[in-house]
Amino acid sequence: MFYRRLGSAGIKVSVLSLGSGVTYGNQVQVEDSADMLKLAYEAGVNFFDNAEVYSAGESEKIMGEALRKLNWRRGSYLVSTKLFWGIHEGPNEKNTLNRKYLLEAMDGSLERLGMDHVDLVYCHRPDPETPMEETVRAMHDIVASGKAFYWGTSEWSAEQIREAWDIADRRNLHRPQMEQPLYNMIARAKVEKEFARLYDGIGLGLTTFSPLASGLLSGKYRNGIPAGTRFALPGYEWLQKRYLHDDIPAIVSRLEPIAAELGCTMSQLGIAWVAKNPRVSSVITGASRREQLVENLGALEVIPRLTPEVLARIDETLKGIVQ
Repeated sequence: MFYRRLGSAGIKVSVLSLGSGVTYGNQVQVEDSADMLKLAYEAGVNFFDNAEVYSAGESEKIMGEALRKLNWRRGSYLVSTKLFWGIHEGPNEKNTLNRKYLLEAMDGSLERLGMDHVDLVYCHRPDPETPMEETVRAMHDIVASGKAFYWGTSEWSAEQIREAWDIADRRNLHRPQMEQPLYNMIARAKVEKEFARLYDGIGLGLTTFSPLASGLLSGKYRNGIPAGTRFALPGYEWLQKRYLHDDIPAIVSRLEPIAAELGCTMSQLGIAWVAKNPRVSSVITGASRREQLVENLGALEVIPRLTPEVLARIDETLKGIVQ
Protein backbone atom coordinates (compact mmCIF):
# COMPACT_ATOMS: atom_id res chain seq x y z
CA MET A 1 0.00 0.00 0.00
CA PHE A 2 1.09 3.57 -0.51
CA TYR A 3 -0.38 6.80 0.80
CA ARG A 4 -1.17 10.24 -0.54
CA ARG A 5 -1.82 13.57 1.10
CA LEU A 6 -5.47 14.56 1.19
CA GLY A 7 -4.94 17.61 -0.98
CA SER A 8 -3.40 20.36 1.15
CA ALA A 9 -4.43 18.68 4.42
CA GLY A 10 -1.77 17.23 6.68
CA ILE A 11 -3.16 13.70 6.79
CA LYS A 12 -2.38 10.86 4.42
CA VAL A 13 -4.91 8.36 3.11
CA SER A 14 -4.28 4.96 1.59
CA VAL A 15 -4.56 5.12 -2.19
CA LEU A 16 -7.19 2.37 -1.95
CA SER A 17 -9.89 2.68 0.69
CA LEU A 18 -12.98 0.69 1.65
CA GLY A 19 -16.50 2.08 1.63
CA SER A 20 -19.75 0.67 2.93
CA GLY A 21 -21.84 2.00 0.01
CA VAL A 22 -25.01 -0.02 -0.53
CA THR A 23 -23.47 -3.22 0.87
CA TYR A 24 -23.54 -2.73 4.64
CA GLY A 25 -27.01 -3.49 5.91
CA ASN A 26 -28.11 -4.89 2.55
CA GLN A 27 -25.48 -7.47 1.63
CA VAL A 28 -22.99 -7.30 4.53
CA GLN A 29 -23.63 -7.62 8.27
CA VAL A 30 -21.34 -7.19 11.29
CA GLU A 31 -19.31 -10.41 11.13
CA ASP A 32 -18.54 -10.12 7.43
CA SER A 33 -17.90 -6.40 7.84
CA ALA A 34 -15.32 -7.04 10.57
CA ASP A 35 -13.67 -9.73 8.45
CA MET A 36 -13.31 -7.45 5.43
CA LEU A 37 -12.25 -4.43 7.47
CA LYS A 38 -9.52 -6.57 9.04
CA LEU A 39 -8.38 -7.85 5.65
CA ALA A 40 -8.24 -4.32 4.23
CA TYR A 41 -6.48 -2.92 7.32
CA GLU A 42 -3.82 -5.63 7.24
CA ALA A 43 -3.23 -4.77 3.57
CA GLY A 44 -2.54 -1.17 4.59
CA VAL A 45 -5.93 0.44 4.05
CA ASN A 46 -6.38 3.22 6.61
CA PHE A 47 -9.55 4.95 5.35
CA PHE A 48 -13.11 3.61 5.72
CA ASP A 49 -15.96 5.58 4.16
CA ASN A 50 -19.59 5.72 5.27
CA ALA A 51 -22.68 7.97 5.19
CA GLU A 52 -25.75 8.43 7.34
CA VAL A 53 -28.06 7.64 4.41
CA TYR A 54 -26.52 4.24 3.64
CA SER A 55 -29.17 1.70 4.64
CA ALA A 56 -30.91 4.50 6.60
CA GLY A 57 -28.21 4.59 9.26
CA GLU A 58 -27.68 0.83 9.53
CA SER A 59 -24.40 1.03 7.65
CA GLU A 60 -22.91 3.30 10.32
CA LYS A 61 -24.14 0.99 13.08
CA ILE A 62 -22.63 -2.07 11.39
CA MET A 63 -19.27 -0.41 10.72
CA GLY A 64 -19.14 1.00 14.24
CA GLU A 65 -19.86 -2.36 15.85
CA ALA A 66 -17.34 -4.10 13.59
CA LEU A 67 -14.62 -1.58 14.48
CA ARG A 68 -15.33 -2.04 18.19
CA LYS A 69 -14.91 -5.81 17.77
CA LEU A 70 -11.57 -5.25 16.04
CA ASN A 71 -10.44 -2.85 18.80
CA TRP A 72 -7.79 -1.08 16.76
CA ARG A 73 -5.96 1.96 18.01
CA ARG A 74 -8.17 4.87 16.92
CA GLY A 75 -5.29 6.93 15.60
CA SER A 76 -4.34 4.18 13.12
CA TYR A 77 -7.34 4.59 10.82
CA LEU A 78 -9.70 7.19 9.38
CA VAL A 79 -13.50 7.06 9.25
CA SER A 80 -15.77 9.36 7.29
CA THR A 81 -19.46 10.04 7.11
CA LYS A 82 -21.60 12.21 4.85
CA LEU A 83 -24.61 14.40 5.63
CA PHE A 84 -27.43 15.75 3.45
CA TRP A 85 -30.13 13.22 2.58
CA GLY A 86 -31.21 12.60 6.17
CA ILE A 87 -32.94 9.53 7.59
CA HIS A 88 -36.07 11.30 8.84
CA GLU A 89 -38.92 13.00 7.00
CA GLY A 90 -39.10 16.35 8.82
CA PRO A 91 -38.94 19.53 6.69
CA ASN A 92 -35.63 20.49 8.32
CA GLU A 93 -34.14 16.99 8.32
CA LYS A 94 -34.13 15.86 4.69
CA ASN A 95 -32.18 16.99 1.62
CA THR A 96 -30.71 19.98 3.41
CA LEU A 97 -27.53 21.52 4.77
CA ASN A 98 -29.11 23.92 7.23
CA ARG A 99 -27.34 24.50 10.53
CA LYS A 100 -29.91 22.70 12.72
CA TYR A 101 -29.80 19.60 10.56
CA LEU A 102 -26.02 19.45 10.21
CA LEU A 103 -25.27 19.78 13.93
CA GLU A 104 -27.94 17.26 14.94
CA ALA A 105 -27.12 14.86 12.10
CA MET A 106 -23.45 14.87 13.11
CA ASP A 107 -24.44 13.82 16.62
CA GLY A 108 -26.68 11.10 15.18
CA SER A 109 -23.89 9.68 13.03
CA LEU A 110 -21.47 9.61 15.94
CA GLU A 111 -24.04 7.83 18.10
CA ARG A 112 -24.60 5.17 15.43
CA LEU A 113 -20.87 4.72 14.87
CA GLY A 114 -20.22 4.65 18.62
CA MET A 115 -17.45 7.25 18.25
CA ASP A 116 -16.72 10.65 19.69
CA HIS A 117 -15.40 11.90 16.34
CA VAL A 118 -14.99 11.05 12.68
CA ASP A 119 -11.91 12.08 10.76
CA LEU A 120 -13.71 13.36 7.66
CA VAL A 121 -17.26 14.64 7.20
CA TYR A 122 -18.75 15.55 3.85
CA CYS A 123 -21.73 17.59 2.69
CA HIS A 124 -23.16 14.75 0.63
CA ARG A 125 -24.78 17.01 -1.98
CA PRO A 126 -25.11 20.79 -2.43
CA ASP A 127 -28.17 22.55 -1.00
CA PRO A 128 -29.32 25.52 -3.12
CA GLU A 129 -31.97 26.48 -0.55
CA THR A 130 -29.62 27.10 2.39
CA PRO A 131 -27.28 30.13 2.30
CA MET A 132 -23.76 28.93 1.63
CA GLU A 133 -22.38 30.88 4.58
CA GLU A 134 -24.78 29.10 6.96
CA THR A 135 -23.53 25.73 5.75
CA VAL A 136 -19.87 26.74 5.89
CA ARG A 137 -20.22 28.10 9.44
CA ALA A 138 -22.00 24.94 10.58
CA MET A 139 -19.27 22.73 9.11
CA HIS A 140 -16.63 24.95 10.70
CA ASP A 141 -18.34 24.54 14.06
CA ILE A 142 -18.44 20.75 13.66
CA VAL A 143 -14.68 20.73 13.05
CA ALA A 144 -13.99 23.30 15.79
CA SER A 145 -15.93 21.14 18.25
CA GLY A 146 -13.68 18.15 17.54
CA LYS A 147 -16.54 16.00 16.22
CA ALA A 148 -14.75 15.85 12.86
CA PHE A 149 -11.20 16.82 11.91
CA TYR A 150 -11.74 17.85 8.28
CA TRP A 151 -14.79 18.68 6.18
CA GLY A 152 -15.46 18.49 2.50
CA THR A 153 -18.07 17.99 -0.18
CA SER A 154 -19.45 15.28 -2.43
CA GLU A 155 -20.75 15.78 -5.95
CA TRP A 156 -20.52 19.57 -5.71
CA SER A 157 -19.61 21.69 -8.71
CA ALA A 158 -16.28 23.49 -8.90
CA GLU A 159 -18.12 26.79 -8.58
CA GLN A 160 -19.88 25.68 -5.38
CA ILE A 161 -16.66 24.37 -3.84
CA ARG A 162 -14.85 27.59 -4.65
CA GLU A 163 -17.68 29.66 -3.18
CA ALA A 164 -17.57 27.69 0.08
CA TRP A 165 -13.78 27.90 0.22
CA ASP A 166 -13.79 31.67 -0.39
CA ILE A 167 -16.37 32.26 2.37
CA ALA A 168 -14.33 30.20 4.81
CA ASP A 169 -11.13 31.96 3.78
CA ARG A 170 -12.63 35.45 4.22
CA ARG A 171 -14.20 34.60 7.59
CA ASN A 172 -11.17 32.69 8.89
CA LEU A 173 -13.22 29.48 9.14
CA HIS A 174 -12.20 25.87 8.50
CA ARG A 175 -12.11 25.44 4.72
CA PRO A 176 -13.39 22.45 2.75
CA GLN A 177 -10.41 20.17 2.17
CA MET A 178 -11.74 17.39 -0.04
CA GLU A 179 -14.37 16.43 -2.58
CA GLN A 180 -15.84 12.96 -3.15
CA PRO A 181 -16.84 12.75 -6.82
CA LEU A 182 -17.84 9.96 -9.15
CA TYR A 183 -14.78 9.05 -11.22
CA ASN A 184 -13.98 6.12 -13.46
CA MET A 185 -12.85 5.33 -17.01
CA ILE A 186 -16.21 6.48 -18.36
CA ALA A 187 -17.15 9.38 -16.04
CA ARG A 188 -14.17 11.74 -16.25
CA ALA A 189 -15.18 15.33 -17.01
CA LYS A 190 -15.63 16.66 -13.48
CA VAL A 191 -12.33 15.36 -12.11
CA GLU A 192 -10.18 15.98 -15.17
CA LYS A 193 -11.64 19.24 -16.48
CA GLU A 194 -14.06 21.01 -14.15
CA PHE A 195 -11.90 20.69 -11.03
CA ALA A 196 -8.57 21.34 -12.79
CA ARG A 197 -8.04 24.80 -11.29
CA LEU A 198 -8.95 23.70 -7.76
CA TYR A 199 -6.10 21.26 -7.16
CA ASP A 200 -3.35 23.86 -7.06
CA GLY A 201 -5.67 26.82 -6.47
CA ILE A 202 -7.15 25.69 -3.14
CA GLY A 203 -5.37 22.39 -2.54
CA LEU A 204 -8.44 20.22 -3.15
CA GLY A 205 -8.06 16.53 -2.34
CA LEU A 206 -10.18 13.77 -3.89
CA THR A 207 -11.62 10.58 -2.43
CA THR A 208 -13.38 9.22 -5.50
CA PHE A 209 -16.19 6.66 -5.63
CA SER A 210 -17.55 4.13 -8.13
CA PRO A 211 -14.25 3.24 -9.86
CA LEU A 212 -16.03 0.39 -11.64
CA ALA A 213 -19.15 2.35 -12.61
CA SER A 214 -21.24 0.23 -10.21
CA GLY A 215 -19.71 -2.94 -11.64
CA LEU A 216 -20.05 -2.12 -15.33
CA LEU A 217 -16.28 -1.93 -15.82
CA SER A 218 -15.82 -5.35 -14.24
CA GLY A 219 -17.45 -6.82 -17.33
CA LYS A 220 -20.18 -8.57 -15.34
CA TYR A 221 -23.01 -7.02 -17.36
CA ARG A 222 -21.86 -8.04 -20.82
CA ASN A 223 -24.61 -10.69 -21.03
CA GLY A 224 -27.37 -9.10 -18.96
CA ILE A 225 -27.90 -8.40 -15.25
CA PRO A 226 -26.84 -11.25 -12.91
CA ALA A 227 -28.92 -11.76 -9.76
CA GLY A 228 -27.52 -10.14 -6.63
CA THR A 229 -25.53 -7.47 -8.49
CA ARG A 230 -25.81 -3.71 -7.95
CA PHE A 231 -27.95 -3.21 -11.06
CA ALA A 232 -30.40 -5.85 -9.80
CA LEU A 233 -31.02 -4.21 -6.41
CA PRO A 234 -34.43 -2.55 -5.88
CA GLY A 235 -34.15 1.21 -6.16
CA TYR A 236 -31.12 1.13 -8.45
CA GLU A 237 -32.96 0.89 -11.75
CA TRP A 238 -31.52 4.30 -12.64
CA LEU A 239 -28.12 2.66 -13.07
CA GLN A 240 -29.50 0.56 -15.90
CA LYS A 241 -30.76 3.67 -17.65
CA ARG A 242 -27.35 5.31 -17.25
CA TYR A 243 -25.11 2.50 -18.43
CA LEU A 244 -27.00 -0.29 -20.20
CA HIS A 245 -27.59 1.40 -23.55
CA ASP A 246 -25.80 2.36 -26.78
CA ASP A 247 -23.71 -0.82 -26.71
CA ILE A 248 -21.79 0.44 -23.66
CA PRO A 249 -21.35 -3.07 -22.13
CA ALA A 250 -20.07 -4.37 -25.49
CA ILE A 251 -17.59 -1.50 -25.82
CA VAL A 252 -16.39 -2.04 -22.25
CA SER A 253 -15.77 -5.71 -23.02
CA ARG A 254 -13.12 -4.60 -25.53
CA LEU A 255 -10.92 -3.81 -22.53
CA GLU A 256 -10.61 -7.52 -21.76
CA PRO A 257 -7.56 -8.10 -24.02
CA ILE A 258 -5.78 -5.17 -22.35
CA ALA A 259 -6.46 -6.63 -18.90
CA ALA A 260 -5.29 -10.05 -20.08
CA GLU A 261 -2.03 -8.59 -21.39
CA LEU A 262 -1.45 -6.87 -18.05
CA GLY A 263 -2.18 -10.08 -16.16
CA CYS A 264 -5.10 -8.65 -14.22
CA THR A 265 -8.87 -8.74 -14.03
CA MET A 266 -11.15 -6.10 -15.49
CA SER A 267 -11.96 -4.88 -11.98
CA GLN A 268 -8.29 -4.49 -11.13
CA LEU A 269 -7.73 -2.58 -14.34
CA GLY A 270 -10.58 -0.17 -13.58
CA ILE A 271 -9.46 0.53 -10.02
CA ALA A 272 -5.81 0.89 -10.99
CA TRP A 273 -6.76 3.34 -13.77
CA VAL A 274 -8.40 5.67 -11.23
CA ALA A 275 -5.52 5.35 -8.76
CA LYS A 276 -3.04 6.19 -11.53
CA ASN A 277 -4.33 9.78 -11.52
CA PRO A 278 -2.07 11.62 -9.02
CA ARG A 279 -4.90 14.07 -8.23
CA VAL A 280 -6.85 11.21 -6.64
CA SER A 281 -5.94 10.94 -2.97
CA SER A 282 -7.88 7.70 -2.43
CA VAL A 283 -10.05 5.39 -4.52
CA ILE A 284 -13.05 4.21 -2.49
CA THR A 285 -13.71 0.57 -3.31
CA GLY A 286 -16.61 -1.59 -2.20
CA ALA A 287 -17.05 -5.30 -1.70
CA SER A 288 -19.87 -7.60 -0.66
CA ARG A 289 -17.60 -10.66 -0.41
CA ARG A 290 -14.10 -11.33 0.92
CA GLU A 291 -13.00 -12.68 -2.46
CA GLN A 292 -14.10 -9.47 -4.13
CA LEU A 293 -12.07 -7.39 -1.69
CA VAL A 294 -8.96 -9.52 -2.28
CA GLU A 295 -9.36 -8.97 -6.01
CA ASN A 296 -9.79 -5.22 -5.58
CA LEU A 297 -6.69 -4.92 -3.42
CA GLY A 298 -4.76 -6.66 -6.19
CA ALA A 299 -5.18 -3.49 -8.25
CA LEU A 300 -2.18 -2.07 -6.38
CA GLU A 301 0.12 -4.28 -8.44
CA VAL A 302 -1.42 -3.09 -11.70
CA ILE A 303 -0.90 0.66 -11.19
CA PRO A 304 2.78 0.69 -12.30
CA ARG A 305 1.89 -1.34 -15.41
CA LEU A 306 -0.31 1.45 -16.73
CA THR A 307 2.21 3.08 -19.04
CA PRO A 308 1.31 6.04 -21.25
CA GLU A 309 0.92 3.59 -24.12
CA VAL A 310 -1.56 1.43 -22.19
CA LEU A 311 -3.54 4.49 -21.08
CA ALA A 312 -3.73 5.66 -24.69
CA ARG A 313 -5.08 2.25 -25.74
CA ILE A 314 -7.76 2.47 -23.07
CA ASP A 315 -8.77 5.93 -24.26
CA GLU A 316 -9.01 4.74 -27.84
CA THR A 317 -11.04 1.69 -26.83
CA LEU A 318 -13.59 3.74 -24.90
CA LYS A 319 -13.82 6.58 -27.41
CA GLY A 320 -17.42 7.66 -27.83
CA ILE A 321 -18.74 6.59 -24.40
CA VAL A 322 -16.55 8.72 -22.12
CA GLN A 323 -18.64 11.25 -20.22
